[in-house]
Amino acid sequence: MKNSSSLTKIALQKFKKNFWGVFSLGFLTLCILIAIFAYALAPDNSQNANQMHLSIHSKNPGFSVKMLTIPMAVEDQNPVSVFFFGKKNTDTEIPVSKYSLQKNSIEITEYTTDGTDGLQKEYALSLFPEAASVKEIPNKYISEKKFILGTDKYGRDLLSRMLIGIRISLAIGFVAVFISLVIGITMGAIAGYFGGKVDAAIMWLINVTWSIPTLLLVIAITLALGKGFWQVFIAVGLTMWVEVARVVRGQVMGVKQMQYVTAARALGFNDFRIIVKHILPNSMAPVIIISAANFAGAILIESGLSFLGIGAQPPMPSWGGIIKDHYAYIILGKPFLALIPGLAIMSLVTAFMLIGNALRDAMDVRNT
Repeated sequence: MKNSSSLTKIALQKFKKNFWGVFSLGFLTLCILIAIFAYALAPDNSQNANQMHLSIHSKNPGFSVKMLTIPMAVEDQNPVSVFFFGKKNTDTEIPVSKYSLQKNSIEITEYTTDGTDGLQKEYALSLFPEAASVKEIPNKYISEKKFILGTDKYGRDLLSRMLIGIRISLAIGFVAVFISLVIGITMGAIAGYFGGKVDAAIMWLINVTWSIPTLLLVIAITLALGKGFWQVFIAVGLTMWVEVARVVRGQVMGVKQMQYVTAARALGFNDFRIIVKHILPNSMAPVIIISAANFAGAILIESGLSFLGIGAQPPMPSWGGIIKDHYAYIILGKPFLALIPGLAIMSLVTAFMLIGNALRDAMDVRNT
């Protein structure tokens, strides 16, 4: 136990010396915090950041416009629910280019992209419950709204969609890797420990699953379970276990020959205890490294599925879905609409791969 603790300490010290590994871990921690506080950070905290303003679609980063908000009555919402799932916003937001105050109403000119005067509309004072007089409407209901990353093709705030979309990518990684670890470790440990016909049957299943292209298998499972958020998690998890199982099987086959395993058998310990207490703890180093790579793979697969339209369904924001909506804009003069989510996916995947490489180097006993 002492030796195990000292090896862990050495591995941790080696990991700390790896600049890119530590940097990637810090970046990943920041991403997780952003995912948790997404609605608190997002300028548009409506559910799924789905406030549409078609008159200001596809605007460049930094674009700002005056916005008139017409409030609508809505039932009280649980603050915890708003924090995690966004606000059920029924308010009407109208981009305006100019406005004038009338006796008992406000007259606005709607914003247009080409700079010409848009439709003129008049809204009565009675629509603004917090305004005692017409003069108070501009202060309380008209604000300058800035879109830091611009707007998408529906006029939604791209920054808010990106912040909330990070939840999908990280969640798919965590859930899919968890499912793959549970199935892979179980199957690999059973195959490696018992051998014989049990091993042959499990290896046949692994080889059959391995021979099917991952994306095709995920698409088949997704279509069988139905399109949606949780279906993608399960589908990706059910396709990533084979690599874990193969590695665990190889590790278990080696470790079960060790003297301490023979001693455990001689003491009369049952097979379950020997596997869980003595074999698996000494077989997990390669599995941890594979898990980091599987995180990256799961994020890429989910992005691909969303791009194909069978991942997270609209209006739920997903980085792959944002690319799907805007890839044509690369040649239409607004490449940032597809490049921003593309760079986000690339950054997250690279961080996981660098962490995996750092863990591999830290756990390599030959360099200890």
